[in-house]
Amino acid sequence: MLPVPYFHITITVPAELREVLRANQRDGYAALMQASAAAIIELARDRRYVGGTVAVLAVLHTWTQQLNLHPHVHCLVSGGGISETGNTWHPARRKFLLPIKALAKLVRGKFRSLLQRKRPDLVIPDVVWRVPWILHVTAWGNGEQAVLDYLARYVFRIALTNARIVGLDDQTVTIQYKERKAGHARTCRLRGDEFMRRFLQHVLPRGFHKVRYFGLWHPAHRRSAARVRQMLQLRASPKLDLSQDPNVPPLVLPDAEPVPPIEPMICPHCHQGRLIFIRRLTPRQAMAP
Repeated sequence: MLPVPYFHITITVPAELREVLRANQRDGYAALMQASAAAIIELARDRRYVGGTVAVLAVLHTWTQQLNLHPHVHCLVSGGGISETGNTWHPARRKFLLPIKALAKLVRGKFRSLLQRKRPDLVIPDVVWRVPWILHVTAWGNGEQAVLDYLARYVFRIALTNARIVGLDDQTVTIQYKERKAGHARTCRLRGDEFMRRFLQHVLPRGFHKVRYFGLWHPAHRRSAARVRQMLQLRASPKLDLSQDPNVPPLVLPDAEPVPPIEPMICPHCHQGRLIFIRRLTPRQAMAP
């Protein structure tokens, strides 16, 4: 987890491609997650937007409140990226990360390329690839707490919980859902076979990972992420202890172990960097340097 702002990007598959993904879940959903993350990372490397490699956490969801098929990917993206050299952190703007239209076209193109590579036997009309994709980009929050809130809200969510089943008999199942436009709770009564059909279409193939990490959060970039975390912590404004002069380190006896201050001190020369106190060197002889 990085102490930076975060953005939430939702990428939704058009209705014309839903049945294709339903019939080819393992390859189709994997291509969707890879294309979404790759497009975000590629566009973020553009100096006009971020200028560095961002961290992406992608979570696959396939349902609506009424259990209809609705494949979409939720992405948590760091508000900044590391440069190609790995020495500079480029922060994103406060309320803007990437242009939506450009990102939507890039995701669609990468998804088409990946799907054709994985499944060259699929025949999809060209008109399908001209349908615009729906994307939403919103500022999510700051720091580690934003990541934890995201994980709690999206990672472990399932299509239907027991609390939403409000009615059950020998023939039908009644579920509760929220109507997004009106914001009111509604109920939907389904036949038993229709309820099972809707519910089981969201069961992913065995061994499929619906949570994946890309960019700076990829397991291969753990060292880079650790270096970025340390870099950002050093840039953070230190908290001063008003009861102690920040320019005077605590007194340490010659034979005593050094005791570092509780809060980091500001460098007395540049007044910006952090002063890390190790120990005080004192001359052992009067003529010593």
